[in-house]
Amino acid sequence: MNDTKLGITLIAAAVALAGCGEQKPAAKAVAKPAAAAPSALEVKIGHVGPLTGGIAHLGKDNENGARLAVEEANAARTRIDGKEVKFTFLAEDDQADPKTGTTVAQKLVDAKVAGVVGHLNSGTSIPASPIYNQAGIPVISGSATNPKLTEQGFKTQFRVVGRDDQQGPAIASYLAT
Repeated sequence: MNDTKLGITLIAAAVALAGCGEQKPAAKAVAKPAAAAPSALEVKIGHVGPLTGGIAHLGKDNENGARLAVEEANAARTRIDGKEVKFTFLAEDDQADPKTGTTVAQKLVDAKVAGVVGHLNSGTSIPASPIYNQAGIPVISGSATNPKLTEQGFKTQFRVVGRDDQQGPAIASYLAT
């Protein structure tokens, strides 16, 4: 994986985990003398989750965490390969519906996003993952737990939560002690 894709993947991971931490007051920016800056690099980060419907509250929380991470990365004046990066946040509503999930996945591919945070649930993540994989776009889900998601073998699909078949035995073992 080249440095730019690695950097983007790491930022996507930070975006996915941003909703898990507490928000601290931002440090005051100190102005530095302006130097001849290389041109800014625009990096589009997509987010997909249910923003309407029965579990919209979960999707909105996830979106807010991802948006906060993008805002913080922009405020930190993140650099990749010596160029300042301007992250653009593109949020899409998959309504927790597999068909809508594939439609918005294609929309983000067409928008040429560098990475995607989402989908929130396995039912939309699994059918959308081949679309992202074919486009070479890394995707990280903080909550899709179905083993089939990563058993597809796509090198672009990541998760930061244990699979269903790992969580059950771990919880049972914990409860037995």
